[in-house]
Amino acid sequence: MSMKIKKLLTDDDNAVSPVIGVILMVAITVVLAAVIASFVLGLGEEQQDPPKASFEFEYDTSGSGDPSVDITHESGDSLEQARLTVLNDGSSVGGSWDGSDEVTSGDGYGSFTAASGNTISVVWKDADEETSTTLAESEVP
Repeated sequence: MSMKIKKLLTDDDNAVSPVIGVILMVAITVVLAAVIASFVLGLGEEQQDPPKASFEFEYDTSGSGDPSVDITHESGDSLEQARLTVLNDGSSVGGSWDGSDEVTSGDGYGSFTAASGNTISVVWKDADEETSTTLAESEVP
């Protein structure tokens, strides 16, 4: 009987190493699967940052009607004209920027009239047209 007790009390560490190895392999597999799944599902895609540009708004209130508005790209990134929209209280303004397909410093937007108190905005849309960012905003005096 004393032999059986000695056998029970002896430390037998032979099975510990394989168990830890299996646990580590499972953990590595789970982490790799999560990383691969995030890229496959599109979660790893980079979002396109909006450009940085400043615009100047000039208002001519000398007439008797609504003021005329002139917008000029003052500085910052060059912008694709197709991605820019000028809004007058949320409605698109019919017009276009001077120059070519690129709007750069010094380019202006054709004059238009807007009622006092309206908000004029220059909005940029990303390439997928899923998100838009207001680059500049001004209230008509």
